[in-house]
Amino acid sequence: MVEIAKAVSYNAKIIVLDEPTSSLSEDEVLKLFSIVRNLKAKGVSFVYISHKMDEVFQICDDVSVLRDGKMILTKPTKDTEMNELISAMVGRSLEKRFPDVDNTPGDFCFEVKGLTTKYEPILEDISFKVRKGEIFGLYGLVGAGRSELLESLFGIRTIASGELIYNNKKLHFKNSRDAMEHCFALVTEERKLNGMFGKASIEFNTTITNLESYKTNGILSKRKMFEAATREISTMKTKCVSPDELITSLSGGNQQKVIIGKWIERQPQIFLLDEPTRGIDVGAKYEIYQLIISMAKSGKTILVVSSEMPEILGITNRIAVISNHRLAGIVDTQDTDQEALLKLSAKYL
Repeated sequence: MVEIAKAVSYNAKIIVLDEPTSSLSEDEVLKLFSIVRNLKAKGVSFVYISHKMDEVFQICDDVSVLRDGKMILTKPTKDTEMNELISAMVGRSLEKRFPDVDNTPGDFCFEVKGLTTKYEPILEDISFKVRKGEIFGLYGLVGAGRSELLESLFGIRTIASGELIYNNKKLHFKNSRDAMEHCFALVTEERKLNGMFGKASIEFNTTITNLESYKTNGILSKRKMFEAATREISTMKTKCVSPDELITSLSGGNQQKVIIGKWIERQPQIFLLDEPTRGIDVGAKYEIYQLIISMAKSGKTILVVSSEMPEILGITNRIAVISNHRLAGIVDTQDTDQEALLKLSAKYL
């Protein structure tokens, strides 16, 4: 809102909004759209960049699709539909936005019991259990405490009280290294801020979390590191020239594939994913959804945070809703809907 006010203050006639809603709640998005419409009525034009299809149809008069640096499609929004845009973005027909969630969760293997954190923002008395091979969603409004919860589980935030129990064993993480040694992995919300080394290569970013595995007689092996990066490029279908390429030369979706790939190299059993598809195109999103489901089917336990309601409903088995740093409820995905999630997310406001 402040950024828009700044642009309006010097009478800008064209305002470019680049993924403006990536960290906004549903109510804040509605406020933003109201402001955009009011300014539009006063003659201000907007270029609105977004990967969120629903928003494009809500706010835009015309829509253009760029793919690999080329203009693929331009037409009035009212004359197109979701499937046409998706096909233009991925270069092929995509019948469904989400793959079938056909994993079969096993027995409960991970429990969070009465977790309360020490420093602000304080999470209060959060308890839940997750099954082996389950995709467990975490939903809530922006600022509800979802990211803080994942950071607490990964040893980044200090736990004041409560227990973490994995395979009937109590865990006490002093830091993220402890969590990694117990087969935990965390894909952070802000990949450019704390998820990757922007001035380093794909190879470096792929191998940095697992250096001990690439040593020969105590010395890092360039060959082993190159092979690991090449392996993950193939597994993740990352579009790049070579493992020596800078990670910043990749698109957001391909950067995210490298980040996820570096953790796969460690063979984690508990995968914590914080907004894993933020700021990436619909084709890359679908591939990451497939990967998440595949990992769950192989027995990995996945905890995934998402601000996108269709996404959290489209790729999970169960969903825990966080409201104002407290657990508001847990629902089976197939038995719930957007309205129920929104009601729970406002429970403690």
